Amino acid sequence: MSKGQEPDALNLLDAAVAAMGGESRAGQHEMTRRVSEAIDTGEHLLVQAGTGTGKSLAYLLPLIAHAMESEKPSIVSTATLALQAQIVGRDLPRLLTAVQPHLPRPVDVALLKGRSNYVCLHKTAGGFPEEDAPDALFSLGEDAVQHPGAPPAAPGSALGREVVRLREWAEDTETGDRDELLPGVSDRAWRQVSVSSLECLGAQRCPVAKECFSERAREAAATADIVITNHAMLAISAFEGLAVLPDYDVVVIDEAHELHDRVTGAVSGQLSAAMVSAAATAVRRHASLRTDALDSAGKALEEACALLPSGLMPGRLPEELESALEQVRDASRAALSDTKTDGKADGPGDADGGRQQARGRLGLVFEVAERLLAAGEASEVVWTSRPSTFTPGAGYSMADESAPAILNVAPLSVAGRLREGLFEDHTVVLTSATLAIGAEFGPVAGSLGLTGAGAPSWTGVDVGSPFDYPRQGVLYVAKDLPKPERGTSEAQLAELAALLKASRGGALGLFSSRRAAEEAAEALRPLVDFEILCQGEASLPSLVQQFAEDPDTCLFGTMSLWQGVDVPGQSCRLVVIDRIPFPRPDDPLMTARTRAVARAGGNGFMSVSATHAAVRLAQGAGRLIRASGDRGVVAVLDSRLATARYGSFLRAALPPFWHTTDRTTVLGILERVAAG
Repeated sequence: MSKGQEPDALNLLDAAVAAMGGESRAGQHEMTRRVSEAIDTGEHLLVQAGTGTGKSLAYLLPLIAHAMESEKPSIVSTATLALQAQIVGRDLPRLLTAVQPHLPRPVDVALLKGRSNYVCLHKTAGGFPEEDAPDALFSLGEDAVQHPGAPPAAPGSALGREVVRLREWAEDTETGDRDELLPGVSDRAWRQVSVSSLECLGAQRCPVAKECFSERAREAAATADIVITNHAMLAISAFEGLAVLPDYDVVVIDEAHELHDRVTGAVSGQLSAAMVSAAATAVRRHASLRTDALDSAGKALEEACALLPSGLMPGRLPEELESALEQVRDASRAALSDTKTDGKADGPGDADGGRQQARGRLGLVFEVAERLLAAGEASEVVWTSRPSTFTPGAGYSMADESAPAILNVAPLSVAGRLREGLFEDHTVVLTSATLAIGAEFGPVAGSLGLTGAGAPSWTGVDVGSPFDYPRQGVLYVAKDLPKPERGTSEAQLAELAALLKASRGGALGLFSSRRAAEEAAEALRPLVDFEILCQGEASLPSLVQQFAEDPDTCLFGTMSLWQGVDVPGQSCRLVVIDRIPFPRPDDPLMTARTRAVARAGGNGFMSVSATHAAVRLAQGAGRLIRASGDRGVVAVLDSRLATARYGSFLRAALPPFWHTTDRTTVLGILERVAAG
């Protein structure tokens, strides 16, 4: 390539496929062309790319070509750490090696995570107090996966040994990234050496800011060509306007079917009397101030919450709760003012981690109290939750009404804010194997703010899959089973036993609850002569590895297995889904959103619950065919998929398997697949 000539993404694709010894795929070629066009025109793109398309190369190559002429970085956002690690650790290095001879200069790539994913050197040097309370509720946004706290670790304990190892590792690591620590450590240990975004002193005040791993990651991202991050960071950038990401012009959102839920989770808030009490304790301990007003407000909140039933809060807040929240808001605001430092880099207490920890807790209490008080005007949903306990026969855990209550607040819709904060000033490409229901992109597009008055223009395209689904897979719906009730029925267990025996194992069981998976495993183990693993018995990666390595072993589990399990070959020849994955009927946010659609004249069930279930069902069914040589059956033990009026809507989201409701036929097919 001559100097000054910019590379073309399609030419780069041909060069990369040739260099890596791959085969040209029509879907990958089409997706590369479409992503390149979207970047050139600025029109948003929704692209569904089935399993086996090679979609990461199809969007990375246009971003690489774009980087050669753009002064701003591009963003790639993923929902899971697994895909993030795959892109950074495998896909991009191989790709860049393959296309480097065709580029005018090297491509700079950066990985950017939330602050709590990096070790804090100020904390390992003693700049923060020992952990004295769990901090799981004191995390927001980029720290949405914040690890729970722990008591101080005794040096001779297992926890203490982990902390010692972490402190030694902190002196040698180049990145401070938790995921590069092998073998890993417990969440409790990691909490001893990391801080949340609320606790961080900030680059202007921290004495080790120049060495800070999180700050270095952000600096690297600011000058990179391509930045790999996650949906939570993207949500905070779009909703809060915080500079957690560099100024970018193009963003590719992989695993885009998860964006709506991940954004909602990242911008949801929680408040409890225990959080107010913990904030007051931190103020007394680390700022040496009286907290009479905060203590009184916490007691008032506790008393007001004790009267509230769990679930969605109808209408405006009860008068007693509103009064208590006003006390909490005012007391926390006053305490924030009292604990404020003078803002100078060398001011008294300026590098005091304990004082900042107290201020972080106060800030969260104040922010959520304000949100709860303004929820009605801001179109946010408020509900009360409590820790759950499992009630036999219920099918899932029920709230323990005797436990202390937690107040929750979340946006009724994220569509408007995403439209303003994400789609308005950037070119956005959203991609997933399950982005359309049938040929319709509208349901997903609408949930993200791309439909309605004033919506930006966008294009949806399905580039297909290289797999021959009608020849490779069968969809079996157990039409004769009774409608599922709470729990796992005897009829379902009998059906599952027959399927497992016909396939001689090799089954991935996807269940609606952990208890359902455990009950099924316990009931079926005495009936078969192959091993049935169950989620929770070991770490998920080790269970999936064992499942993949033994062709007859089965693996049962819940939602974390519905996505991301990639086991090609004979080891996964049967995928069993116990019921249609509708949201829980007592999910307050889903209930509120369903009612809002109905009030606007729409079909709330179809727009919210059925759409949610369709995408999840497609993700689960997608575990079966992962390579061109795979053969097998997806068996759904929920007769509603065949008999209910919405069944055709849900089936339209699935890969185009050959389908049957005949039990004898599918058992014969499974026997032949097992023998093959």
